[in-house]
Amino acid sequence: MLVFQLAIILLASKIAGDVSVRLGQPSVLGKLLIGIVLGPSVLGLVHDTEILEELSQIGVILLMFIAGLETDIDEFKRTGKASSFVGIGGIILPLLVGYGSGILLNLSSIESWFLGLLLSATSVSISVQALKEMNRLKSREGATILGAAVIDDVVVIIALAFLMSMAGGDVHLGAMILKKVIFFAGAILIGWKIVPFILKRFAPLRVTEAVISAALIICFMYAYLAEYAGVAAIIGAYIAGVAISVTSYKHEVFEKVETISYSIFVPVFFTSIGVSAQFSGIAENIGLIVSLSIVAILTKLVGASLGAKVSGFGWRSSLGIGAAMVSRGEVALIISAIGLESNLLSQDLFAVIVVVVLITTIVTPPMMKWLFTKQGQVKSNA
Repeated sequence: MLVFQLAIILLASKIAGDVSVRLGQPSVLGKLLIGIVLGPSVLGLVHDTEILEELSQIGVILLMFIAGLETDIDEFKRTGKASSFVGIGGIILPLLVGYGSGILLNLSSIESWFLGLLLSATSVSISVQALKEMNRLKSREGATILGAAVIDDVVVIIALAFLMSMAGGDVHLGAMILKKVIFFAGAILIGWKIVPFILKRFAPLRVTEAVISAALIICFMYAYLAEYAGVAAIIGAYIAGVAISVTSYKHEVFEKVETISYSIFVPVFFTSIGVSAQFSGIAENIGLIVSLSIVAILTKLVGASLGAKVSGFGWRSSLGIGAAMVSRGEVALIISAIGLESNLLSQDLFAVIVVVVLITTIVTPPMMKWLFTKQGQVKSNA
């Protein structure tokens, strides 16, 4: 059954991606939409199984690892201030408006803050693919978006720990913050001193693809340790990619990992997002879904764009950066699941949030395409 589903996913995602590009949109949009068609909601050819979910997780980890490999460290350093403004701007507005929305929905104060925090989350895995397709991943905007994603993840997770401790959950705020500090300090130190040593030690081994295997070991260990520390696994994978990007093995690792990733794992990740969509009960909550989707899109777009503008970007670039931060992706879904388990989200509101997250994910690539393409036209006409 799994091999059949993989064959269907790979065939459909490649064709859908090609059709999307021919229609002037990023290929990732077609891959997301075809997942909905293949899934239980439409054709029922592919089901959201545990194995498929694990393959999807590998796909998003490898996607962010590749983004790290392509990161220009000097550009990343130069955009530190801009990333901070974008990350914080993209948190404050969704947090406040989300809280207000919760109050209007007659949620308690703590539930309303949780909703605001949920809407503050971001996941740039989809945006990374759109940036790659537009050759903007290595640009100043691309570096700012990736830096802002790291800041967003750290701030939101720490705020979540604080909120859960207030809600009476079994969360030790000091311990959680300490774990994150230790992770980032250790990740940077290991990336600086130990990662190059490991690659050099593996390179002479008389086995096939020793360097690539070493790089993947580093990637997966970083992802695991990040998740263990309460940081998203994709952030750990991204940092691992950055660590390898400053070594002499960068190009060899990039070329072969990209081949492995885009042959099977990344298409599974994009398609599985659509496959996992559940549309039962949407009709009863369509008004709420539309309202929260508008709030989710506009607050992140405006908040992050204002942060980019304050840090010195032009309006078109600022809006493009804001659009890239709109997708909530797997980060918001994880937080939603925590809310459901802790009774901070009702079952009905959880189902609504899942659809809202899917909508933010689907609208992000075409928004980025339109804004960044327009920016390119303005530059070329100047």
